[in-house]
Amino acid sequence: MSRALIRAISGPVLHATARGPFKLREAVEVGPQALLGEVVRLHDDDIVVQVYEDTTGLRPGLEVVGAGLPLAIRLGPGLLGNIFDGLLRPLSGSDSAFVAPGMRRAAPGQFAFAPKVAAGDMLMAGAVYGEATGASGRAQRCICPPDLTGEVTRIAPAGEYSETATVCALRTDDGRAVELAMGHDWPVRMPRPVLRRLPSTAPLVTGQRIIDCLFPVAQGGKAAVPGGFGTGKTVLLEALAKGCNADVIVYLGCGERGNELAGVLEEFPLLTDPKTGRPLMERTVIIANTSNMPVAAREASIYSAVTVAEYFRDQGLDVALMADSTSRWAEALREVSGRFGELPGEGGYPAYLSSRLADFYERAAIVDTLGGDRGSVTVIGAISPPSGDFSEPVTSHTKRYVKAFWALDVKRAQARFYPAIHPLQSYAEDAREFAPWWAANGNGDWWKLRRRFLTLLDEQAHLERMARIIGKDALPVRQQLTLFCADLINDAFLRQSAFSEIDRVCSPRRQSLMMRLIGKFVDLAESAVAAGVHPERLAHLSSLRPLQRMGEEISDAELARFAALEADLDREFAELIHASEAGNATHG
Repeated sequence: MSRALIRAISGPVLHATARGPFKLREAVEVGPQALLGEVVRLHDDDIVVQVYEDTTGLRPGLEVVGAGLPLAIRLGPGLLGNIFDGLLRPLSGSDSAFVAPGMRRAAPGQFAFAPKVAAGDMLMAGAVYGEATGASGRAQRCICPPDLTGEVTRIAPAGEYSETATVCALRTDDGRAVELAMGHDWPVRMPRPVLRRLPSTAPLVTGQRIIDCLFPVAQGGKAAVPGGFGTGKTVLLEALAKGCNADVIVYLGCGERGNELAGVLEEFPLLTDPKTGRPLMERTVIIANTSNMPVAAREASIYSAVTVAEYFRDQGLDVALMADSTSRWAEALREVSGRFGELPGEGGYPAYLSSRLADFYERAAIVDTLGGDRGSVTVIGAISPPSGDFSEPVTSHTKRYVKAFWALDVKRAQARFYPAIHPLQSYAEDAREFAPWWAANGNGDWWKLRRRFLTLLDEQAHLERMARIIGKDALPVRQQLTLFCADLINDAFLRQSAFSEIDRVCSPRRQSLMMRLIGKFVDLAESAVAAGVHPERLAHLSSLRPLQRMGEEISDAELARFAALEADLDREFAELIHASEAGNATHG
């Protein structure tokens, strides 16, 4: 066990003189309270340690003790349904309201264990050797660590065991005896190995129409949500966590305000999972690292979160990781880098900002796991660019690694437009790959309708600038119709009420019917204008109001109402065109 003596301290960074060999990225315990730290630099007999806890009270001469292993967290069945800090120490279910200095993990819970192997079986890396069932009744797989293979020499019979109790014993190929509990440790900075990465052919269904239909993110893909102050990043990520079709949600509050995270911690335990009817927290892990917590722990929290996500992926589950926000994480990098004395790069951030962002986002994937299952991790990271400037370093570097970019717009947010995603500043690079998925889910016209909607919205942006100069009434009839139809797309389709029980989450089937119905309205409107109907008359159609309100008024249990609304549109437009043609014939 290596030891060192503290020589100098600067906030979360300390310099120490080593009295034994240390390794880079080795976990250490600092001082009498055994504060958790990590070796980040080695030079001769000097080591530089990044401490993940409050260093108040430390002084030169105190001892630093090396663990001999990298910084790791405990992964096991006790994660689901609980709330942790950035080092995966419990913020719920413990006797104290605070995380005590030097604390590592919660007291182990009790789980019902059911064995899946027998003595004499060969247990491969990532294979399942049992199931653990907690009080909620949700069964979780106990999987062999990815770096371990051996013959089972003993397996515990079915029964109740502590999470840390030995339930399986192995003999490795080199003759070592290894004991396994229901969980295991894994280094946070090391991606968990997989058999192979796979291309994604299906989107992550979020329940938000502007995302699913216009800017979808792949299951196992990467998305960024940049937006200035007050544009709704946190609200949107919470909505995605509540409504997406992932099996497990990992929600990371990284450097955010305490009152925002308090709202998350208060609301999530009260929510019901629409798929199972059970509490949503049963499939959720919340990692809360607020802005007043030690800044170095904020830097580690993002790796803890993605490691947790990979652990559930290796159980054959689809996991969605919501990180709010990566800008606060980058600010922690910048602060600690300054204390290291490193030369600053663009915007004062360290020169390795880009590579650290890549390390994080590239851990998203859909994979064949070592155990033979298929699982995925989808990463959605919020960005808080200063003054809403998307050219700043964190946003510009992130764009290199994500394929879905959902730009939140201040003007839309101020107009109470939710989600405030700007359709002309956002993009989804692999959207076309999901056309077969939409066709299989009843919307073979999805790609054509998506292009049409985006074209109308783009034309609207150009025409509105002209209309502000000469007035909307002075525009040609065709251009007035374009503005009318684009407004309908915004109001009836892209706007979604987070307060409506019906509209807060929209299923793919309902999205398809809404999309096709609006496309039908645009076709009929163009035919009517070609027949001589002025666009102003379209605003007086009795079916227009139900069309604008269909998102909030037609639920998934009432999809037949879309057909009735379509019939009303056909009838009213037929009457409108007939009256116009009759009037033209009379005047002729």
